[in-house]
Amino acid sequence: MNRKIITVLIFIFSLSLPLFAQLSANGGTPYLLSQAKDMSADFADFTNLFFFADKLSAFDTEKAQGTIEWKRHSLYTRQAFNVNTVLPQTLKMLDFPEAAYDNNPRLNFSVDFVTPRTLRIRMVTSSAAPADAPSLMLAGAPSKDTSWKYTALKGAHQYKSAFGSIVIEENPWRVSFYDAAGRRLTDTWRWCDNDSTQVKSLPFNFIKRGVDNSRSINPVFTLSPGEKIVGCGESFTSINKVGQKVNLFVTDPQGPETDQMYKPIPFFMSNRGYGMFMHTSAPVTCDFGSTYIGINKLFMADEALDLFVFFGEPKEVLNEYTCLTGKSPMPPLWSFGTWMSRITYFSEAEGYDVARNLRKYKIPADVIHFDTGWFETDWQCDYVFAPSRFSNPRKMIKDLLSDGFHISLWQLPYFTPKNRYFNEIIEKGLQVKNAAGTLPYEDAVLDFSNPQTVSWYQEKLSGLLSMGVGAIKVDFGEAAPLNGFYASGKGGLYEHNLYPLRYNKAVAEITKQVKGENIIWARSAWAGSQRYPLHWGGDAANTDIGMLGTIRGGLSLGLSGFSFWSHDIGGFVQKAPEELYRRWLPFGFLTSHSRAHGAPPKEPWLYNDSFVRAFRESAEMKYRLMPYIYAQAKECTEKGLPMLRALCIEYPTDPAVWTIEDQYLFGSDLLVAPLMEAGNKRNVYLPGGKWIDYQSGKVYQPGWNEIEAGQIPAVILVRDGVALPHIALAQSTDKMDWSNIELRLFTADSSVAEGSVCFPSDNRLHHLKIKQQQDKWLLTENPLKGQVTFKITHK
Repeated sequence: MNRKIITVLIFIFSLSLPLFAQLSANGGTPYLLSQAKDMSADFADFTNLFFFADKLSAFDTEKAQGTIEWKRHSLYTRQAFNVNTVLPQTLKMLDFPEAAYDNNPRLNFSVDFVTPRTLRIRMVTSSAAPADAPSLMLAGAPSKDTSWKYTALKGAHQYKSAFGSIVIEENPWRVSFYDAAGRRLTDTWRWCDNDSTQVKSLPFNFIKRGVDNSRSINPVFTLSPGEKIVGCGESFTSINKVGQKVNLFVTDPQGPETDQMYKPIPFFMSNRGYGMFMHTSAPVTCDFGSTYIGINKLFMADEALDLFVFFGEPKEVLNEYTCLTGKSPMPPLWSFGTWMSRITYFSEAEGYDVARNLRKYKIPADVIHFDTGWFETDWQCDYVFAPSRFSNPRKMIKDLLSDGFHISLWQLPYFTPKNRYFNEIIEKGLQVKNAAGTLPYEDAVLDFSNPQTVSWYQEKLSGLLSMGVGAIKVDFGEAAPLNGFYASGKGGLYEHNLYPLRYNKAVAEITKQVKGENIIWARSAWAGSQRYPLHWGGDAANTDIGMLGTIRGGLSLGLSGFSFWSHDIGGFVQKAPEELYRRWLPFGFLTSHSRAHGAPPKEPWLYNDSFVRAFRESAEMKYRLMPYIYAQAKECTEKGLPMLRALCIEYPTDPAVWTIEDQYLFGSDLLVAPLMEAGNKRNVYLPGGKWIDYQSGKVYQPGWNEIEAGQIPAVILVRDGVALPHIALAQSTDKMDWSNIELRLFTADSSVAEGSVCFPSDNRLHHLKIKQQQDKWLLTENPLKGQVTFKITHK
């Protein structure tokens, strides 16, 4: 081969290198903008150096901190009978000058005890440890707990509380976690743990990349037979994550039918009695037994490990996690009512018309949402009602509010070159920048890590909120430039996932400042976003699968610390098929927040009279249940619980419930099983004791039951022994009479019924107890005696 040909081939190869790098980093497929990053590929790259956590080289037992020696390795392949396997080999450092670097570095490791149920493990991959600065993901500085007791073991160190223990073995290094009874929960994977298997999995490690010498860490923990993992944010795949690879990277998946997420959360819980929060904003890929069934591999882009470990059942873990990252505050009462919307209402006249028809057809409602079309040009966000179509928006808002309707407005944080604010944003430097100091994208993306940007943006929203607007739709937020430069001083690797949290915070804080209420309507999120309710599930398909993905997403988000959540009733993309829309209605109205939104028509009167009745019946059910809903919401804000609740939260010792994903608890006392396909009956799993049909009063035994839906097309059941508070029907929440409450008793075997109420006037939980005495039911515990009239009825 002549020199000219060789030169051409080398040139072609050099042009291909960037593509090869992209393919390698994304598991062999081209990477698309905002596609989830799969970090696992970096930990199988032969050009990287691997460092295995080998032994505890020093340890101060009083401070629970020391150093770990990490052994340097590289990867190689081995062939055996036409099978190629990848193995590591110890490596002698070839760095120059040799005396300046360590072959096997000794790096800091520490354990902090936060509460009796929570501990924190921190590890670094270089001598330049990250600065201990306030974290946007945390609600405040973690507390310190002194109840953990130290015991020296042979070659190991144990710290124990009333709820669990951690054991740190010295050589080879291993960390193990145990519950209060001494049962092993999980431990770190060592190289010697591969001795009993031909499948050689890399142990707890970090890498130094050949391409740029950057570092990333890969904690590896064991999984046990029968172990289930839940959480990770609003995930649309099966609720049990064992066997899955989950990418924690904020994306716009275009709907709840893929493995990508608007709201990934680096937190999960195990049915073995523990949870983990990966305190990072960098991309993470969780391999929950996907590539080796006995190992949980957490592939982090972060160069350091900051891991919080929680001991307990789901309720206890969620409380601990949300004490750390923040609990959802209470949204206003009106937000729990019906939100009527479509994409989009274009004019003042349409707003008045929707309001008039809602009242005409006696459909209880509290919110009218104007989506992308309230500007002069559709989708061109300029914070101004179109003068050609809104003659007096301030008067419209006032008029609708007087009839019980709050106004919600759409907007987004991206500004196209044709937007009136595009040049101003660039001139003031309010946008995310690229390496040249200009734009990573054609659009200008607001940089919410810049306080000047936040002030500019909040001033625009403040004008609308001051006009009387009730809520701002915090749409998009998933496309913060990964290669961007941010005012925070961090790059996109760490700011991309933080972007939704900064965005949520900016809108929530100005809304609270102007309106005094905790309410936004957001699509994207990260850990900590639950402090800024509420979020909805994105652009669902108008199909049974779209409905299934939506329920999975809501349950999974609730298992990740979010109390409040909603979704587009009937799906978003096209006109909702009437039969599907009917089945979706009770699911929509038995969710904390209820919005009909999507491609028109969404308004029930544009279908037929029969559908209007169906819509009205579901809406009326929710409005009558408002005392129950408001009380349950209050408890959720206090304990970090979700309103849309996976069964495993209330019944964690029942192994069957950890994989159930098409039914849920609405609060603690109502069980809802939507009709997932055409028909009027379905199989429902009932945990615990007996359950009573909300519509028919029929009693069902625990276990699997085939149940027929009632007039409202869903299976809706009440736990035995519950006093379910109801209120007289009103067309909006501001017209409700909270001085008169009906307590409907649902009892099969129980002679006692209990319930709770919370009044918007005092925002406090009040617990009620009713006992059967001969043939009468009497209120025996009533902290509101003389203040509220209770009427007791028995189902």
